[in-house]
Amino acid sequence: MKSLLDFLPLIIFYVLYKNTDKADANHPLLAIFGISGGVDNNHILVGTLGLVLATALIYGYLFINQKFRLEKQQWFVLVMTVVFGGLTLALSDDYYIRLKAVLINLAFAIGLAISPLFNKNRQPIIKKLFAPILDLTAQGWIKLNLAWAGLFTLMATLHAFFAFVFMDGEYWGEFTAFGDIIVMMSFMAGMFVILRKHFILDENQPKK
Repeated sequence: MKSLLDFLPLIIFYVLYKNTDKADANHPLLAIFGISGGVDNNHILVGTLGLVLATALIYGYLFINQKFRLEKQQWFVLVMTVVFGGLTLALSDDYYIRLKAVLINLAFAIGLAISPLFNKNRQPIIKKLFAPILDLTAQGWIKLNLAWAGLFTLMATLHAFFAFVFMDGEYWGEFTAFGDIIVMMSFMAGMFVILRKHFILDENQPKK
């Protein structure tokens, strides 16, 4: 349920992005919040406003539902969305919201890659997440951790490609809304197939 909520702001962004005229500087949503429209990027500005509002509401709900706390990665995504979304709206410049996903994915990639250096037992953080369901050797956890770091590096690269290189960002909105979901699900499916023999079926089975 929580994972679905994480993707809801992106869906709201996409709906507004696709249904707003690029030249509509007087869009009702912009007018309500007193935000100046741009020249030909108003579909991105309206989508960004929806993204920021939806993110704030959903993470506000999660904050209350999680007994007035958010996980570190949730705080990071919330702050990055508000800061870069706010810059985009304040300056009517979509460069900042395009950059947001690149930086978030790079930060996750770097965080995973260096996590063993900051762990008392020199274990990668991915082990903490998947230890209840996977039984791997120490080397296996390192490889899985690097695979996840590679995943986020790939997503950062794809976001940068669609935002700043491919057709001047013409399909950036589509990739932003659905790219992460497609890449993540494909990776998870691959991980399940490759590691299917290592899933823990018995709760009492010892882990290496």
